[in-house]
Amino acid sequence: MALQFHGNGTALRGPLVVVILLVVSLALVTVYAREGESGPVHTVQNAFSGISAPLKVVGSAIGSAGESTTTAVGDLTADANTLSGLRAQNEQLRGMVSQLEEYRQEAQRLQDLLDIRDQYDLTSVSARVVGRSSDSWNEVVTLDKGSDEGVVAGLPVMSGTGLVGQVISTTAHTAEVRLLTDQQSGVAVLVQSNRAEGIVSGSLEGLLYLEDLPEGTELKAGDVVVTSGLGGSFFRGIVVGEVVSVEQQPGDTQPVVIVRPNADVTSFEEVLVVTGVGNASAVDANAASSDASSESADSSSSSSSSSSSSSTRSDESSSASSDESGDDAYFDEQAGGEEE
Repeated sequence: MALQFHGNGTALRGPLVVVILLVVSLALVTVYAREGESGPVHTVQNAFSGISAPLKVVGSAIGSAGESTTTAVGDLTADANTLSGLRAQNEQLRGMVSQLEEYRQEAQRLQDLLDIRDQYDLTSVSARVVGRSSDSWNEVVTLDKGSDEGVVAGLPVMSGTGLVGQVISTTAHTAEVRLLTDQQSGVAVLVQSNRAEGIVSGSLEGLLYLEDLPEGTELKAGDVVVTSGLGGSFFRGIVVGEVVSVEQQPGDTQPVVIVRPNADVTSFEEVLVVTGVGNASAVDANAASSDASSESADSSSSSSSSSSSSSTRSDESSSASSDESGDDAYFDEQAGGEEE
């Protein structure tokens, strides 16, 4: 009988333990729900979380290593067809990236053209560069637009950064453009700071020189040079560049003035052939206003000096008349020289 009683006690011990654990669990859940964040059950939970955190990190690292190993094993065991397909896909993706970069750069260049068109309010024909001269002494590019698109010889050509040259000849669908840096190039310009007129010429070494300035013209580095519109070759008011060097050689009547072009004349792919400039009248108005102010000041000075006596007024009038005749003869002579 004793042995039989002992056997029944062992059989009942398992369910009893389960019941006790359930009761304890319910009690803990009840206490956890009712106590605050600083309660004893929460404190024990946070302590165990801190202890088990490093184990979770180790487990995650082991899992990642296992996935990497599985991938590497899969690559090693892949057949030749699969690897060939992956390589082809990789090359295709590389090609797409390169093509997208070309599209991005082209979009930026076209945006620059739109900006400069809006800046000058240009009427123009857009074109692409399809050829460049291989001669070092002949700076000429070929465009893909010609007379059928409204391009004619003599029109200025601008890139997204500024003036680059002038059309010298056309066919039905192409045009030849001589760049500013060509040794045969010449642009009638004026200096914005003092309105002095001159000619910007190209050179064999690719530099721009400002020449034929009036004697006594004062220049400094940073002076902006714009087209004057004289001769009708270029519209008035287009920025050509800025003065970077002024050197007066002993015995020379004029300084050697080097102008840095506003545009990069060596690396452009799209251009605008300019058929009209909307803001040229504004530039002319500013120049006329400056001239009118100078004339007004001269007139005021003459009026104040003439009020001293009638005989003095007569002498000054005849003197001013002779001076004006001399000035007219001088400017006529200069204009005649530029036309030639």
